[in-house]
Amino acid sequence: MSKLKLTDILVTVVISIMFGVIYKLWGPLYNVLKPIGLHADQFIYGMWFMAATVAFLIIRKPGVALLAEIAASSGEFLMGSEWGLEVLLFGIIQGVMAELIFFMTKYKRYDLWIICLAAVGSASGSIFMDYMKGYIGDLALWNLSLFIVARFLGSIVIAGAGSFYLVRALEKTGVTSLVRRADQEEYDSLNH
Repeated sequence: MSKLKLTDILVTVVISIMFGVIYKLWGPLYNVLKPIGLHADQFIYGMWFMAATVAFLIIRKPGVALLAEIAASSGEFLMGSEWGLEVLLFGIIQGVMAELIFFMTKYKRYDLWIICLAAVGSASGSIFMDYMKGYIGDLALWNLSLFIVARFLGSIVIAGAGSFYLVRALEKTGVTSLVRRADQEEYDSLNH
């Protein structure tokens, strides 16, 4: 397992800055869905976990998911996030939880299942943070269950499958070969 090189760090930060901008733009959409009810906003919450999964799929080294989430949340904060410094703490926890999943596979699995599991890990971290803030602990059991299911489903679809297929499309264009060479085994894992 190789360590992060300066190039890996710079590419991760560039990816994360892009996601930081997306995160900042995503906030108003999230707020528009809140009044709809039934936790419709939670179905799109998975966008805030994408930096970790996309960066890991491209770089595939230890620490990338955590670095990506920290850099993306920092970018969102610097652009004036409506959630303030809190986004940094969320970014750290979400990155750690995704990193934990990749660590459990020894950073050698890049298939759809693992990426979706990492997205669910990030979602779990964000739910823990929301619980610590105190506002979801007061929800009725049925409402809390709906909240959690909606966030998990959104994370699987957006940060899991969305990231996987985005990077798969990038692989086909050859863009990622500028960062790392894809051997046949890695390419095959993206096709399954």
